[in-house]
Amino acid sequence: MNEQPKNRKPHRLRYFFLGIDAWLDTTLYRTGETLRTRWDAFNVWMRRWQLSGVSRLFIELVSDAATFGTLGSVLALALALPAFESTETDWRTRTDYSITFLDRFGNEVGKRGILQNDTVPLEEIPDYAIKAALATEDRRFYDHFGIDILGTIRAIVENARANTVVQGGSSITQQLAKNLFLSNERTLERKIREAFLSIWLEVNFSKNEILKLYLDRAYMGGGTFGIEAAAQYYFGKSVRDVTLAEAAMLAGLFKAPTKYAPHNDLAAARARANEVLTNMVEAGFMTEGQVVAARRNPASPIDRLDDDAPNYFLDWAFEEAKRLAPGGDRILFARTTADRNLQKEAENALESTLRQFGRASHVGQGAIVLVEPDGAVRAMVGGRDYGESVFNRATASERQPGSSFKPFVYTTAMMNGYNPNSVVPDAPITIGNWSPKNYGRSYAGRVTLTTALVKSINTVPVRLGVAMGRDKIIETARKMGLTSPLTRDPTLALGSSGVKVIDMAGAYATFANGGFKATPYGITEIRTSKGDVIYDHARDAPKPERVLPEETVAAMNSILVQIPVWGTARRAAIDGVQVGGKTGTTQAYRDAWFIGFTGNYCAAVWLGNDDYTSTNRITGGSLPAQTWQQVMKFAHANVDLKPIPYVGSDGQILRKKKQVVATLYPDGQATISSAVPLSLSSESVAVIEHIETLMRGAIESAANDAAPIRQSAAAPISPAEAAKAGEPNPVR
Repeated sequence: MNEQPKNRKPHRLRYFFLGIDAWLDTTLYRTGETLRTRWDAFNVWMRRWQLSGVSRLFIELVSDAATFGTLGSVLALALALPAFESTETDWRTRTDYSITFLDRFGNEVGKRGILQNDTVPLEEIPDYAIKAALATEDRRFYDHFGIDILGTIRAIVENARANTVVQGGSSITQQLAKNLFLSNERTLERKIREAFLSIWLEVNFSKNEILKLYLDRAYMGGGTFGIEAAAQYYFGKSVRDVTLAEAAMLAGLFKAPTKYAPHNDLAAARARANEVLTNMVEAGFMTEGQVVAARRNPASPIDRLDDDAPNYFLDWAFEEAKRLAPGGDRILFARTTADRNLQKEAENALESTLRQFGRASHVGQGAIVLVEPDGAVRAMVGGRDYGESVFNRATASERQPGSSFKPFVYTTAMMNGYNPNSVVPDAPITIGNWSPKNYGRSYAGRVTLTTALVKSINTVPVRLGVAMGRDKIIETARKMGLTSPLTRDPTLALGSSGVKVIDMAGAYATFANGGFKATPYGITEIRTSKGDVIYDHARDAPKPERVLPEETVAAMNSILVQIPVWGTARRAAIDGVQVGGKTGTTQAYRDAWFIGFTGNYCAAVWLGNDDYTSTNRITGGSLPAQTWQQVMKFAHANVDLKPIPYVGSDGQILRKKKQVVATLYPDGQATISSAVPLSLSSESVAVIEHIETLMRGAIESAANDAAPIRQSAAAPISPAEAAKAGEPNPVR
């Protein structure tokens, strides 16, 4: 009877939630009724303002205009934001370079890249040149806000009348915006961005600043950008000095630079210039009487067909200048190492050789690089005719050097225990399936390294490569400046890997400077258009690095100076000048080289054919040595002769060269042991060589019945063995 119900608590929770539900329903109902009542009251109030007729039409138009205007503004803003983002970049800096090159004496020799020059202030440009541009491109330039609405409407009307495009509606500011930030594509989006950027330019720059930018950045044909560069290119003078007729022709280029370029179509250029003069009169900038002289005496561009610029050198120097001055100012002035006199002589020497002997010798191309011992390039010829082929065979082509590679082998030997009088057998050798042979198909037996290199014997450097390892030879070649890939093939010692002419010139310059790396360079100084020095070779280039010991250079030079005297390069000898160098001839006579040096210069000469066809048995000691001699003889005229490092005067070139024939035949067949004095003249050497040739023929005839000497490649001669068999080290 006294027990309480167990479900009393659940009943209370149910009543609580029912109460909340009732309150929510009541509140929503009352809120809806209130809103409906107020909406009805608002409609009653709005009926008082109900319009009809013209008033309603006006309000509807205003309403629609506001709606579409808002939507258009949002769309325009969406298009403007990307346009304004382009102004946040360093837009003043062009992605292309415009570089003016000067020779070693400061004289202009040419230009590369885009031809642009913005160094002439606006106030120094003739008034009539500015008026010619304004009359033709934007007569109301100083009156509009960046977009010439009246000019655009006028252009639309005129184009509609002519049923074609006869007038442009873009203002100078719009054209500048396109040149600086946009492409030439004809789309609505680009035009909208152009409009916004034009307004941005007008807000941020004065009218004169905008005009100056336009005159400096507009493309005017012939690779030129800006009125100053165009004046220099077409008329060979600064825009400061152009006549009214020339200014009119320049102003006519803004519309269609390719179509109206005077070098492309002089008649069209003059007709366009006459239109510009008419525009100036119509705009009120000049009177008919002021332009009549310009009409009667139209401008004539300069003749650029006889341009004798060192084009191959400039192409190479342009790439070097871009590497040395990345980023920042793109309008630069570079002082180079080029010597116009030496350049012209190098060009003449190559052309003379090919003209006289090219057809008979079946050789059609060549390349020459002339450097000073520190690597400064004084002349570069990359081919016979730049007009026919701009391919630079001096810097881009890789050709087999043949025996001109052997000095790298012998240099490595000198650093690994050998000396010029070390004796190595000149005998048959086989490595795998390859058996190198000498040029004369004969063998001399035991010879010194001096004789082997002077006579360009093939088996000896191959043996040295086996004895020392080809990796050491490659390391030496790399240190001296060869940049092309070098294979570890056994034929490496005979120059089977392709190399560049410019690299060979720089590598041999190491001998000429006493053992320091001589990387070829063509730029000594780079300045901006404002005159600021951003690169100075003496200040910024790496300091000279010794790559060869003095003893090695002395040993090699003592051999190399003998090659033009009694070796394979006698055509390279220059009376009164000490010369060292090495010839090179590749298999099937495809390439012929001579790389030689003095105390003043080093030069590399290559002759061959672009299609790798064989020449008519041209060797490095013939046409290349002859061409080299012509260039170097000119280069050494009226200059102070410098000695080759570690080598005595010309009368001592053959010091310690005893037993010339006995060295070739050490077994006693020929015994001229002390007949050769410590110093010989070229004439004496020639007599001895004649005797040597006679004795060689007699000895070879007697040896025909004897078995040839053979030595396995697996048993190369060591430096110690070579030293025991050789003579004492020569006096240096």
